[in-house]
Amino acid sequence: MIKRKQTRVIHLGSIPIGGNNPITIQSMTTTHTSDIDATVAQARALVQAGCQILRVAVPDEAAAHAIPELVKQISVPLIADIHFDYRLALKSIAGGIHGLRLNPGNIGGMDRVRAVVDAAREHQIPIRIGVNSGSLDPVIQKKYGVTAQAIVESALQHVRILEEANYAEMKISVKASSVPLTIEAYRLLSSKVDYPLHLGVTEAGTSFSGTIKSAVGIGALLAEGIGDTLRVSLTADPVEEVIVAKEILRVLGIRKGLNIISCPTCGRTQINLIGIAREVEKQLIPYAAKDITVAVMGCVVNGPGEAKEADYGICGGDGVGLVFKKGVITKRVPEAQLIDALLDEIKADAD
Repeated sequence: MIKRKQTRVIHLGSIPIGGNNPITIQSMTTTHTSDIDATVAQARALVQAGCQILRVAVPDEAAAHAIPELVKQISVPLIADIHFDYRLALKSIAGGIHGLRLNPGNIGGMDRVRAVVDAAREHQIPIRIGVNSGSLDPVIQKKYGVTAQAIVESALQHVRILEEANYAEMKISVKASSVPLTIEAYRLLSSKVDYPLHLGVTEAGTSFSGTIKSAVGIGALLAEGIGDTLRVSLTADPVEEVIVAKEILRVLGIRKGLNIISCPTCGRTQINLIGIAREVEKQLIPYAAKDITVAVMGCVVNGPGEAKEADYGICGGDGVGLVFKKGVITKRVPEAQLIDALLDEIKADAD
């Protein structure tokens, strides 16, 4: 059982973050925010996949102008990603945004910070401070180099600015593209503050390498009880980010969900096990939130016996296969019908 570090609780729209509240999954749209139809379409796909909080880039007036309509059409809390221009933060708040991603030290003097904080306070909007290894304060970087200490100290500079403005509704991220550096930075930050932490490995890479980096980095921190919300950053369709995030949480036992187990191929295998396993995984996407285990086994040796704890499963033979449920064989069908027979069993119980 993972023991979470207790952090203070903030609210992003209707979603509480921190404390003992569930760890939430975030992603970010890749559309031009000003293109309302495209942004809404992508947002809906992300929400359907399991995204609970969504960030949109607000680089200009056109993007800020789209916020009210996006808030109206998207069912999860929205965060405006702001860099440098405090006026875009104010317009986003006025437009109904639920949260800001903004580093207060980058928007000018305390008069601008206080203007944003006053508006955020009035509308109960939290601010995420986010420092990456590639965006360190130059003075701090010169002193410490690109280290966990430098990343955390840069983040704490921004934290102190908000604290001086008497605002504590914040969460913090300290990401790096290096997994060891990311883990070290979050560990250090967690020892210094009780604000909720937003986990991630920045610029993680493509679906393959990015998934591995994120699983190792985010997974290691979660296993230590560190982290209250997360985003998996992939150079891919953002829906993949959500799927990977859900799987990281499920594997650690933090969240329930679909568990697909399959055996490696070997000389006993007489069916297209790799193809069948991939197709089963694809067909079961609509059941991702179901707390069930489905086994795809290559032969009767590793079939109902070895996978007897699975809720459902299939195993292959010579051109035929068995369908089983809770270790009990229910059907014997030709290989071409195996997947459909499995899906029939699952759907019958789901209906």
